[in-house]
Parts: sequence; structure tokens; C-alpha cells
Amino acid sequence: MYSNKPSILACVTGQYDCDRIIETAAAIAADQECELRVLTVLPPMADYSAASDKLEYLNMIAKDNGADMTVIFSAYAPAAAAQFVNENNVNRIVTGMHDGGNQSFLVMFNQFAPNVSITMVTKDHLIYSMDVSKARVR
Repeated sequence: MYSNKPSILACVTGQYDCDRIIETAAAIAADQECELRVLTVLPPMADYSAASDKLEYLNMIAKDNGADMTVIFSAYAPAAAAQFVNENNVNRIVTGMHDGGNQSFLVMFNQFAPNVSITMVTKDHLIYSMDVSKARVR
């Protein structure tokens, strides 16, 4: 069971190279003294055997970094991830790179959870962050 401390969420897909996302999120969580959480959202399907080895690998990486990996089954990943964020005191998500489309995961996620900072990690391990900034009204 997690504490009520703020959390950093690694949002991963069923790919081996998502380990970079978990490791980056773990470093951010340690630096900010937050909990680390790992989430993947899978679309409902009849057979998950093709993804099982990859998910087991990512679960092992999560455990090596002190986190459990949550798997949610949903046809709409942005809404499912936003709901998880809102229910689990997450203040930053860490993902792969934004694909540039207006209907991409990050664009849609940001519409559901605009107060959550976003960090993206390239396949070359470059890190880009967008922090939420509150405007001050005078």
C-alpha cells in the first residue's frame, strides 16, 4: 500500500525500452522525495500473451526501483491515466515522447489533467519537462 505522499508516475507501454521511463521517473521521485508509481493502460483484447514477457520485464524494473506496476484495461488510455493520477496524488507523469498529433496520449491526457507536470524521455535518454505554472493575479 502506498502512502499519501505526492507521487511521480511512469506511464509505460508494452515495450522493453520503456525501462528508461521507469528509471527516469525513479530518479525524479528520489530527488523530490515522492513515491514512484508505474502504470500501463492496455486496450481490452482477447489475448495478452504477446505483451506478457514485456510487461513482466517492466514489472521487474518497477520492483527494482521500489514500485509496483499497475495495469489498467481501458479502450481510452488518456482518461484512464488521468483518473489514476487524480486518485493517487500524482503531480508529475513521465512518458515517452509526444508523437505530435492533436489526438496523442499526452495532448488528450493534458486536457483531462491540466495541473500535472509532464516529463518526456527520448529513446536516446534525453529528458524534456513541462512544469505546471500558476499565474499570479494582481
